[in-house]
Amino acid sequence: MLKFFDDKKIRFIDHSNPTSLGTAMASFAVDDALCQSIGRQQDEVACRFWVHDNTVVLGILDCRLPNIAEAVTFLQQEGFDVVVRNSGGLAVVLDSGVLNWSFVLPDSRELGIHSGYELMTTFVQEMYGDLTDKIEAYEITGSYCPGDYDLSIGGKKFAGISQRRVKNGIAVQIYLCVEGSGRSRAELVRKFYTHGQAVKDERFPYPDVVPDTMRSLSELLGEVLTVEDAKKRVLKLLGSYYEQDLYGDELVVFEKRMKQMIERNEKALG
Repeated sequence: MLKFFDDKKIRFIDHSNPTSLGTAMASFAVDDALCQSIGRQQDEVACRFWVHDNTVVLGILDCRLPNIAEAVTFLQQEGFDVVVRNSGGLAVVLDSGVLNWSFVLPDSRELGIHSGYELMTTFVQEMYGDLTDKIEAYEITGSYCPGDYDLSIGGKKFAGISQRRVKNGIAVQIYLCVEGSGRSRAELVRKFYTHGQAVKDERFPYPDVVPDTMRSLSELLGEVLTVEDAKKRVLKLLGSYYEQDLYGDELVVFEKRMKQMIERNEKALG
């Protein structure tokens, strides 16, 4: 799968300083803008790092919890910003020990519905290949935001992958819990669903979060791993790249998408 990058120009954007974008809403607007730009090309891909302090990113379905107002208030009282994303999935926790990155790719015949997920899975397996060959991709029941491409070691999840298609571009996004306590993050989400009275909702089976199903990669490997180390590993595996933040028409699209994100959040959370 990694041969996909061989004939592509790789554009790198570093938004890993938590103050660079502010709210996580901006990260989703940036990826949408990049999707439109990269989607007009076939020989270029983008890799973007993003880190946000103490933020819980909700999916649209989370906003339909019977007691969403109390659940959001709980998170805010715990010191977390709350953002509703424009893609699928459910609640995830972001903080300074979690590296998010996106591969933004032009849609093409060679990229089927699962290809983006498989590309990211293979990439993570390769980037930590010197430390472990035990990284697997399958749904971890009891984790938050469970999915077919949960990344785990020994049944303990440390990362999740999502995918969003805009115009002719695809953003493959991953949250990688590098440092800190996976259990603590999962416990926060468990309490969020408790406050939201998820068990009373018969329309959708919200996850029954079991904190012991989640760890950080540092915990799983018994190594002192950092977000900075993860960033270096990504760039080393990519090899040649050039740096270019949003510019020109991309900034116009970003402003439009950011406005949509703000409106979406106001409507969903009141």
